[in-house]
Amino acid sequence: MERRSLDLSGFGTVVLDEADRMLDMGFIDDMRFILGCMQGERHTLFFSATLGKDIERLIGDFLKSPVRISVKTRDTPKNIEQDIVRIPRGVDKLEVLAGLLKTPDFTRVLIFGRTKHGVKKLAKLLSRMHIHAESIHGNKSHNARERALRDFKEGKVQALVATDVAARGLDIPDVSHVINYDLPGTYEDYIHRVGRTGRHVAKGKALTFVQE
Repeated sequence: MERRSLDLSGFGTVVLDEADRMLDMGFIDDMRFILGCMQGERHTLFFSATLGKDIERLIGDFLKSPVRISVKTRDTPKNIEQDIVRIPRGVDKLEVLAGLLKTPDFTRVLIFGRTKHGVKKLAKLLSRMHIHAESIHGNKSHNARERALRDFKEGKVQALVATDVAARGLDIPDVSHVINYDLPGTYEDYIHRVGRTGRHVAKGKALTFVQE
């Protein structure tokens, strides 16, 4: 497209799915470039689990009189057992996590962190503690993310550490546990996180770390 070998003038509809995830992965300039190549009237659809300032700004720049449709947040499935892990003051949260991961029933664990830097660092620290861990986040290349996901699905990696946006939409079977290592920012984020376990009516467990 940068070589102008593709003419977009004849297209009348643009669909941007998971716009927040594309933004997190650094595709904001690409999104602006593509929309800028669309001339004349068009039908534009944005789908996003969250609407941050950058997404709102993009909508304001390229959409005329947009209609916003909000889907009601669903409740957590009853087949997901939810609990809190209280971390007493002075206790290392990382040591608590490592202790859990070394117990037999924590076979395939999805761990959520707040930032891209944080999940990358946490995966490295777990690996140094002889726990097979990988991370997925927006700064990772597409091939590296796909490789991490494949290893997690195949059981080569026990723990996958992820940001909210990078893990959205993932459908990984047999996730034994979801761990909120960092607290989610919103209730919607919490629902998306714990929904990664207990897929397709299977039993699942979700743990949330709370430091006292």
